[in-house]
Amino acid sequence: MRGNLFVDTGIDMMKPTLLYQQDGHSIYWLGITDDTAFRCNAYLIVDGEEAIIVDPGSRSYFEQIKSRVQQIMNPESVSGMILCHQDPDVAASMVDWLALNPKAKVFTSPRTMVLLPHYGEMEFTAFDIEENPRYQLSSGMALRFITAPFLHSPAAFVTYSESARFLFSGDIWAALTTDWNLVTQDFEKHALNMDLFHIDYMASNIAAKGFVNKIADLPIDAILPQHGSIIAGEHVPAALDYLRTLRCGTDIAYPELG
Repeated sequence: MRGNLFVDTGIDMMKPTLLYQQDGHSIYWLGITDDTAFRCNAYLIVDGEEAIIVDPGSRSYFEQIKSRVQQIMNPESVSGMILCHQDPDVAASMVDWLALNPKAKVFTSPRTMVLLPHYGEMEFTAFDIEENPRYQLSSGMALRFITAPFLHSPAAFVTYSESARFLFSGDIWAALTTDWNLVTQDFEKHALNMDLFHIDYMASNIAAKGFVNKIADLPIDAILPQHGSIIAGEHVPAALDYLRTLRCGTDIAYPELG
């Protein structure tokens, strides 16, 4: 995979893990050290003078994530955050990042923006991903934002790095397990761990299939969810098929209407 530096053995849990680096565009897994089934993955995109955290996480893990960033750059230089939806495990630490750099952009949807003030009084520069579905980085490379309604938030979206061909998928393809690897090894086994999340949290098969239709032709070298393991390129077709056939949410609650 072009420029990818996936290394799934000997990961130092006290350091960030470089996943991709090419032409000044780098992507790191920041993660958390806690051995929990609900493992949260924060990622950092560094591009020239810009540094954007993808789904920075809860306030309880802020110091861990900050210490990882500090090994790469000055945390006060983080210039933006992508919030795929408003849940605290995704977005709550934005308060702390904005305290470090009040000028940091917050990339999210209008529906999410109206809920973020519930984390506390703060001002931030908002980037509306629905009005501007593509953001050009300082190197000339770009991030693309693709809406994924009701997976599981009404305003959920994913972020695609056009240069790395990485899809930051938020809660989509999330998995729950304590038998964790950074990168999925056995997708069939991994799908059972995804069931533990998707069946309860995702809205319906209509929402899942509709999203797959949007991205089916997108060249994807890796899927980077907010929970669980990264899905490498060889498993991406199986990951798309997983969503196509997924029965979840209202499909389970109201089977007589299916």
